[in-house]
Amino acid sequence: MFPVAGLGTRFLPATKSIPKEMLPIVDKPLIQYAVEEALEAGIETLVFITSSSKHAISDHFDSAFELETKLAAGGKTELLERITRIVPDAVTRVHVTQTEALGLGHAVLLAEPVVGDEPFAILLADDMIRNDGPGALAQMTEVYRQTGASVVGVEEVPAERTSSYGIVGVRENPEGRMAIETIVEKPAPEDAPSRLGVVGRYVLDPSIFSCLHRVPTGAGGEIQLTDGIAAMLGEKPVLALPLAGRRFDCGSRHGFIEATIEYAMDHEEIRDDILDHMQALLARAGRG
Repeated sequence: MFPVAGLGTRFLPATKSIPKEMLPIVDKPLIQYAVEEALEAGIETLVFITSSSKHAISDHFDSAFELETKLAAGGKTELLERITRIVPDAVTRVHVTQTEALGLGHAVLLAEPVVGDEPFAILLADDMIRNDGPGALAQMTEVYRQTGASVVGVEEVPAERTSSYGIVGVRENPEGRMAIETIVEKPAPEDAPSRLGVVGRYVLDPSIFSCLHRVPTGAGGEIQLTDGIAAMLGEKPVLALPLAGRRFDCGSRHGFIEATIEYAMDHEEIRDDILDHMQALLARAGRG
């Protein structure tokens, strides 16, 4: 499940006409990285919770007949493969419209008719998690397979940043895993139960839907996923999993630029030029 109906106001004016999730990290949009992570984890149905104005996301994963025909006629097979093998034919894509921005919990509830009684994953595309081993979602689905418990991805955050995250309080269970005892949305440092911040990855039991139906709405009439998970704690186990890899907050301009530079280092055809340019910038700034 990909909640992608947000307005992306931190990237205005770019996101006035381009969905935030379509902003590119080098040569692929954020949403494609998230989809590739889901496919690696064995996901077979992709559910996009989107707004009526975000046609670019569905267009990106559809066929582009004219472009594909021109590339094929020009013998540009490598480029053709890049745009035709994004999502395998066996994978189902479903688009659900969120007409009002009423919170992440509300977006999740809209997918209930699609998900039904099956466990499911949520990926927030603007949280990119880079590592050399299994992707973040693959790490989490393996824990779910072993335990049958819902799993929330976390990372340790600076104490002064707890007010920017959902924060979990945990205890070690008999299997040596982090069982969540409490989850609080954006607490002040003095009120935070730990420094373990929730990042944009969840593998959840379908009982979360009944919890979200019961929780009261918060400011602005929004339904918070954090509140739904807190309600679920009294019924089902929920584990916190520190994710291997480096996370980039691509919902911020700073994190987006950091991710662009780091991912550019993977591209042999531009890597040396980028390094030369950065060295020249550092020398110009007197930091070389």
